[in-house]
Amino acid sequence: MKIFAFTSLFFFTLVVSHRGLTEALSTRQQEQAHLPPRGWNSYDSFSWTISEEEFLQNAEIISQKLLSHGYKYVVVDYLWYRRKVEGAYTNSLGYDVIDEWGRVIPDPNRWPSSRGGKGFTEVAKRVHDMGLKFGIHVMRGISTQAVNANSPILDVFKGAAYEESGRQWQAKDIGLRERACAWMSQGFMSVDTKLGAGRAFLRSLYYQYAEWGVDFVKHDCIFGDDLDVDEISAVSEILEKLDRPMLYSLSPGTSVTPTMAKDISSLVNMYRITGDDWDSWGDVAAHFNISRDFAATNMIGANGLKGKSWPDLDMLPLGWLTDPGSNLGPHRKCNLTLDEQRTQMTLWSIAKSPLMFGGDMRKLDKKTYDLITNPTLLEINWFSANNMEFPYIRGTEDLRNSKGVLIPQSKSLKDTDTLHKHVFNLISCKEHRAKGWVIEALNQDIERICWQDYFLKRHKLPVCLNKRKPLLTSDSEIIYKENHQGKLHLLATGTTDICLDASTNRKLASHELRSCSLSPCRWDANQMWELNFNGTLVNSYSGLCATVKMVEGNDIYNGIRSWVATGRQGEIYISFFNLSPSRMIISAKISDLLKVLPNMNLSKTSCTYNEVFSEKEYRVSEETISATVEAHASALFILHCN
Repeated sequence: MKIFAFTSLFFFTLVVSHRGLTEALSTRQQEQAHLPPRGWNSYDSFSWTISEEEFLQNAEIISQKLLSHGYKYVVVDYLWYRRKVEGAYTNSLGYDVIDEWGRVIPDPNRWPSSRGGKGFTEVAKRVHDMGLKFGIHVMRGISTQAVNANSPILDVFKGAAYEESGRQWQAKDIGLRERACAWMSQGFMSVDTKLGAGRAFLRSLYYQYAEWGVDFVKHDCIFGDDLDVDEISAVSEILEKLDRPMLYSLSPGTSVTPTMAKDISSLVNMYRITGDDWDSWGDVAAHFNISRDFAATNMIGANGLKGKSWPDLDMLPLGWLTDPGSNLGPHRKCNLTLDEQRTQMTLWSIAKSPLMFGGDMRKLDKKTYDLITNPTLLEINWFSANNMEFPYIRGTEDLRNSKGVLIPQSKSLKDTDTLHKHVFNLISCKEHRAKGWVIEALNQDIERICWQDYFLKRHKLPVCLNKRKPLLTSDSEIIYKENHQGKLHLLATGTTDICLDASTNRKLASHELRSCSLSPCRWDANQMWELNFNGTLVNSYSGLCATVKMVEGNDIYNGIRSWVATGRQGEIYISFFNLSPSRMIISAKISDLLKVLPNMNLSKTSCTYNEVFSEKEYRVSEETISATVEAHASALFILHCN
């Protein structure tokens, strides 16, 4: 067995064809998102503070340096309608610019070309003249500011206020205050899509975006823990009927499962399957399990809105960045090491995630540019097939004593040092594992809801919640009784004012596994639950079901992983990922590839391969391929077998 030491990313492959990157830009354009979309998003480098000048400066550089590599969407992220003044921040109220119909419009001080009712028309035209596509971030439902102002609703077909049942409808008629966005509770709330007026308001939004020249919408606080299938369906129907093609993306995606995604994947073009990804190793490592699950259930490149849909691992926070939720623009370098950046870019590519770069283009360094334009990674991202995790690998920790002598300690993919704990989790109620809640009576006054699971019983970890009975002495409790008849308020054992909560007051990072929390009791839909006869516990806010699951406390930080895929010319891609904090020697048998790629002709053959980043070539491989991979690094080759 030969051992090759590299400190960077390895990939086993034979022939890499680069011509397809240019060809793909002009093929099958009638089908939306036929390939995983690529572009740039302002959030990682500017948070919400970006100006028109800064945006167009970035777009111009993208047009010059990245468009030829397939990066064609430039997206303004959230709060482009918020005035950048003292007191304004992510969850502030009263600083947004809205029109007479309750629709948010660009802040004219940051976006001067929007004055006079032009919106983003001029910015979109400038972007289109550069050969790029223009996108914006939008929030769920309607703004709290519009509801407080009780703005009339526009009927786009009549060009006047919406009327139905002999009366004119306004914002307070459609806003659902009990369904405010969890992490922007003062900013936005759902609309009642069962009402014609609610659908009319959404229609007025997306018709306006089309008039502005928008090509891409990133719809936030609408998926994962904040799932609202009704609004997603309504928006998708509107976009389906629009004359202007508009790519439809969902965000953020905390607690997403393949079962949940199957309910909406045909309605959209890309959808986040993790919390926010930032430049920490924990965030990068947290993407391996979820990307594995979506590949295994054939969700990559499934049917979508007017084309395909793609599970989205979030933007690439590389280069020159800002901080989450900051009021500052770009001011620091990416915290990931070069090895960690290569690991991230490789997983995103082989999992066929959309590639949305987040760094400030005006300070794009050569190493970052070379990574995000690496021709092999881009080839894999667009044109590979049979993408999946490859579990048939082994790793040996590369420990050396003071004399430099190797002290090997063998470890398989499934080996791990674990610390078990239980967490509350939200999943689709359609999944069989959502069933497991039962009522237990402690006495005639106290009932509790308990999760029954063999694994938890075996570890002697009973998980129960007491039913809280409202005293009905306050106005809020009286309203609770009226609006949530039959619903449960569930107390943590041993407490009187800490309840099971289905949301968080901030956007979660990718490595934060918990989706349900225990929070001070409030009378809102996030803390209202309904226990069904089939053993499911349904949240009133999202319609998702609570479960309890065991997790390994260090699961996302330890272990070795591998992915495989096939190329357009018969090559095989195989990547090794070292998620552990120690250098590892990772190996795989070529014959084991047949277990996941049974149609490949690999038996009794010799293979040639080259390593992508070092550009080393190997004429004939041994039966076992092995590489020393540094902590948090990867191994990336292209393999060809006769």
